[in-house]
Amino acid sequence: MDLQLAGRVALVTGSSKGIGAAIAGTLAHEGATVVVHGRDPVQAQRIARGIVEAGGRAHVVTGDLTDEAAVDQLLSAARRQAGRIDILVNNAGGSGGVQQTWEDTQPATWQASYDRNVLAAVRIITRILPDMRQARWGRVINISSLAALMPPPSRPEYAASKLAMNAMTASLAKAVASEGITVNAISPGTIHSAALDQRFREVARDGGVPEDAPWEEVERMALPHFAQVPVGRVGTLDEVADAVAYLASTKAAYITGMNLRVDGGMLPGL
Repeated sequence: MDLQLAGRVALVTGSSKGIGAAIAGTLAHEGATVVVHGRDPVQAQRIARGIVEAGGRAHVVTGDLTDEAAVDQLLSAARRQAGRIDILVNNAGGSGGVQQTWEDTQPATWQASYDRNVLAAVRIITRILPDMRQARWGRVINISSLAALMPPPSRPEYAASKLAMNAMTASLAKAVASEGITVNAISPGTIHSAALDQRFREVARDGGVPEDAPWEEVERMALPHFAQVPVGRVGTLDEVADAVAYLASTKAAYITGMNLRVDGGMLPGL
């Protein structure tokens, strides 16, 4: 299927590793010019170089999305290198590595999580939206989390910030629906990232699985300790990236305001 992304420019925030890097690579493979973003210029350049070596087009911008001046600078650099941004994927954010519980959670942690996951996206959206409105075409895709819909007992601030992102997605979708702009969220479930790989291997090792065992054996042993996934495996980075590419395409022009769960059936719904 031709997703008709040739000639489009996509900015993927937080794309110097993990899900963001996979999204950037997939969009480039589908013909879009990709602007890779991260805070580590070496990592971001590595991802962009890989895209170019594979025959795609990529540029790099760096900057802290919680800093207003840095956002202005990186968007100026993105436009200078690639032109008007047609597709925005708000992937930057995350839990910040904090594993607080309700016994030790602090308001400052909630504030930082909201800034990192919600306001970072708002800063980019409000600066790019005028160009999309003028062009009467645009795609905004917010990477949320299944934690927003299935909040765990720990990291409550992360789940709350991702749920706020879902509400933001629905509101913006309604605001721009008649202007050729779609706005959707994607909520990944248990996805095979580098960090997940390490945690699974630690659990599998404790369960007697050899260190050099194939991933399928590690996954079979460790998955039940982390999540009950009906399809019986974790998702891949490419499966999340493919969902983003579809929502970014002309084929998804009648889909907006949706939260697409890429979760292997963990949260089935009607």
